[in-house]
Amino acid sequence: MPHQAGFVNIIGKPNVGKSTLINALTGEKISIITPKAQTTRQRILGIVNEENYQIVFSDTPGILAPSYKLQEAMMREVDAAFEDADILLYIVEAGESTDQEQIINRIKAANVPLILVINKIDLTDQATLEMKINEWQKVFPEADIIPVSALRNANLQSIFRSILAKLPESPPYYDKDELTDKTVRYFVAEKIREKILLNYQKEIPYSVQVAVDQFKESENIIHIIALIFVARESQKAIILGHQGSAIKRVGTQARKDLEEWLGKKIFLELSVKVDKDWRDSEKELKKFGYDL
Repeated sequence: MPHQAGFVNIIGKPNVGKSTLINALTGEKISIITPKAQTTRQRILGIVNEENYQIVFSDTPGILAPSYKLQEAMMREVDAAFEDADILLYIVEAGESTDQEQIINRIKAANVPLILVINKIDLTDQATLEMKINEWQKVFPEADIIPVSALRNANLQSIFRSILAKLPESPPYYDKDELTDKTVRYFVAEKIREKILLNYQKEIPYSVQVAVDQFKESENIIHIIALIFVARESQKAIILGHQGSAIKRVGTQARKDLEEWLGKKIFLELSVKVDKDWRDSEKELKKFGYDL
């Protein structure tokens, strides 16, 4: 049997469930998940390997109109996903309107096989779902339209069947034991940022960037020093909280998750630094790994 391999790039608006879906499809927590929009900032690969195929899933930031340079960098990640896709996996919510001319035109211009996933079917009724399937089929007559609940792992095998029917013949792009293209340091920083997204409100989570300054592993423990960057002094005070209570809570939650993930005791030290208006600085964004 010939070997199949290709890039299946997941696109969609913010908060439609892209990260939940890639985690469900790969069986790994590749992307952090929170109820807040713009949780995903950078493109991340999740690789599914079997003897006869390799599916390289790509999670991307939610499609939006950028308001500052960080969001411009996020949309470049989406642009790249359109350019190198072997298959596009466009995810929409069950109640989402088909009135999306700009995204629809981009998908059609990409000229690659399309799987349209209608997510969150657990939040709608059968009549509404059937109506939406018919509406989307008129927009994309050639697409496979698959209703799922990524959160509940419902109907995910239909996505795999559709992908394998469209995946090109190719040798694998990555070693068969690889699960992602990101480093351990990246996942540590993302886990800390996830806890910040969950523990703070309003603008604070969107003004934060996390960088791992030190990662030292010994036989029984991993020592991690991470820096939380904010844009203003007032934000630093909020991140710290009264007598450091807020940042301690973030550190405890992140440490517990990291210990479970890495299978070792973790010593996690967090500090907060002000990097003025980093979200609009090309120099600072490049330092944090964003492509501009």
